[in-house]
Amino acid sequence: MNRLMTDRRTFIRGAAAATLLRPGLAAAHVEAEPVVPTYDVPDEHLPQRVSIEHLDLRPDEIHVYPWEFALYWTLPDRQAIRYTVGVGRPGLYEEGEFHVGMKRRFPRWTPTPGMLRREPELYEKYRDGVPGGLENPLGARALYLFQPGRGDTLLRIHGTHLPETLARAVSNGCARLINDQIVDFYDRVPIGTRVVLHPQPSNFGVY
Repeated sequence: MNRLMTDRRTFIRGAAAATLLRPGLAAAHVEAEPVVPTYDVPDEHLPQRVSIEHLDLRPDEIHVYPWEFALYWTLPDRQAIRYTVGVGRPGLYEEGEFHVGMKRRFPRWTPTPGMLRREPELYEKYRDGVPGGLENPLGARALYLFQPGRGDTLLRIHGTHLPETLARAVSNGCARLINDQIVDFYDRVPIGTRVVLHPQPSNFGVY
């Protein structure tokens, strides 16, 4: 096995532990938040440090390739951390260039107008919102995608407690990472980071 891929489970577990133990966080604040568990996912769905020599990408950017179900956090020297994600269903995935305009820990979730219009039988009961928590649809963390002149696009990169939805086109347009991985990713990404959601192939379907 490639040396960069040998300690992937240690990598994500250590990152989650570091988040919980970081000095300077008020004790009351830490105690008020749920503890994010380590989820059991296949090895191929764990974060991997990879070479991206075949891609001409600048460091410190987010790139989502929907046909790979992959999110890349780019690093110097043509390296990246690759996370496995769930993406938007055909017709709901929105390609384009964005930036991270806001970040939230255990965010409150409210269905979008589009969700209420498409599936009122599913979402109407949540119209007033759902408090933050591990099983909230946005999971443990969320990054909010903005565009100039448009502001909040309602697209998110967020957590989930449902590992079976990774590597699938199942969402209303957002990209999702399992909760313990979104905690690691969230801590790496500053406000203002460029985000590119690359085009979805026309024959893309649910896998």
